[in-house]
Amino acid sequence: MAREQALLSTEIVNRGVEPSGPDAGSPTFSVRVRRRLPDFLQSVNLKYVRLGYHYLISHGVYLATIPVIVLVCGAELGSLSRDELWAKVWGEATYDLATVLAFLAVLAFTISVYIMSRPRPVYLIDFACYKPADALKVVSKAEFIDLARKSGKFDEESLAFQSRLLAKSGIGDESYMPRCVFEPNANCATMKEGRAEASTAMFAALDELFDKCRVRPKDVGVLVVNCSLFNPTPSLSAMIVNHYKMRGNILSYNLGGMGCSAGVIAVDLARDMLQASGAGLAVVVSTEAVSFTWYPGKRRSMLIPNAFFRAGCAAVLLSNRRRDFHRAKYQLEHVVRTHKGADDRAFRSVYQEEDEQRIKGLSISRDLLEVGGHALKTNITTLGPLVLPFSEQLLFFAGVLFRHLFPASSKAAAAAPPPGEGEEASSAAAPYIPDFKRAFEHFCMHAASGDVLEHLQANLGLRDADLEASRAALHRFGNTSSSSIWYELAYLEAKGRVRRGDRVWQLAFGSGFKCNSAVWRAVRRVRRPARSPWLDCIDRYPARMDA
Repeated sequence: MAREQALLSTEIVNRGVEPSGPDAGSPTFSVRVRRRLPDFLQSVNLKYVRLGYHYLISHGVYLATIPVIVLVCGAELGSLSRDELWAKVWGEATYDLATVLAFLAVLAFTISVYIMSRPRPVYLIDFACYKPADALKVVSKAEFIDLARKSGKFDEESLAFQSRLLAKSGIGDESYMPRCVFEPNANCATMKEGRAEASTAMFAALDELFDKCRVRPKDVGVLVVNCSLFNPTPSLSAMIVNHYKMRGNILSYNLGGMGCSAGVIAVDLARDMLQASGAGLAVVVSTEAVSFTWYPGKRRSMLIPNAFFRAGCAAVLLSNRRRDFHRAKYQLEHVVRTHKGADDRAFRSVYQEEDEQRIKGLSISRDLLEVGGHALKTNITTLGPLVLPFSEQLLFFAGVLFRHLFPASSKAAAAAPPPGEGEEASSAAAPYIPDFKRAFEHFCMHAASGDVLEHLQANLGLRDADLEASRAALHRFGNTSSSSIWYELAYLEAKGRVRRGDRVWQLAFGSGFKCNSAVWRAVRRVRRPARSPWLDCIDRYPARMDA
């Protein structure tokens, strides 16, 4: 009970003067109970730490044996004088010479097999983010509510609820939405509207990508498209193949229903296909059809996506050809995927269903923050050994080991008051939080909402500057689902902040419930691009977010 109470906070909200009813003219108040993101570092499962170290040493054993061999041989040869060494090799004729040559041949063969068996590195040559036309721009939050009211699909209570969500969403006044969602008494979730929205976004992003990279569509060997809610037949990947007349033996995949984390999943699938098939070039397209996330009903849990989801799309070109290294921007270092679908609460935290009036929508559970916290805990516990410096790993692992060896102290710390209450008493028992700023120079956290970003920042110990790209993407473009992490990377490039050797952490989470991480290393300094969705507004950020 103490742990549950520590996660809850209350506040009294002034809802103004009651306009009608028996209490008309009287001020009304409500009590809002919020559940904050749990401190997921309070309980870390050792099996996920072991999993991270398993990934780390899976190839490290080969690298560890080479120094040992060199050390042993060096010690043996160092004990011999030059004459004794010469006599060992040549003095006893053929036998010793053959032994030496055989040893060198075996060593060379072992090293060659290891090098050839290692998967080829996967490079990110370039990417493009779709910037919708100005006609799709929602000028302000007030206009959003006005258009929703004129559509005739919502009552005043639903409009007021969406207005409150918008006010604290972190989204600015320049995001984009398809106008079909505001058409009076019309069903926007039709196959015609969905195909029109998806094709406009995908083809615009792909046209820019092929032009920037100077690649012909027929040269692409792998195509992966992810869109969670709109999955027509033929598929979106087939639409792209047909539009660009791609080659007949292309390996195409269409991922549906996988939520906002599907962009990282698509990259992981493309990497596996490149390494398995040797196709050379792969294109990943991440998008979402906002017309299919729009809900014109009254259930509050299904009205939440209306306030956050906005139009967006990203297209990424990957390669595992060594000759593409000189023109690539990044190299993919790690992908860590976490799936919590075995838990019923996690599985239903983001759930598409019909309401009482049989209107289809996407329901967001009250447990979403807690579920996301547990998924994130598992993901970063596995990712940590792969990316953190040894000193951070040692401190973190020592803290985890202490909490498992002395569970009584751990339970006492978990039942301690929340931050700000009795900090001195509980500081000794608090777990060590790894400093991920020592592992990454840049952070691209999925821009789901302002509240989610605040909880992530607090639990990971990040600075405002670390989440600047995420907050800027949320403010300018809204929650663009699986493509949001690419708008954030585009922001960092437009600011000219990515230098050679920098590591970028892309973190996304979505329905299922899934939390996925991708780690990229810049292979060269990335200069400010000539084409970017940020070029006309980049100088107004980050100061504009405070406006």
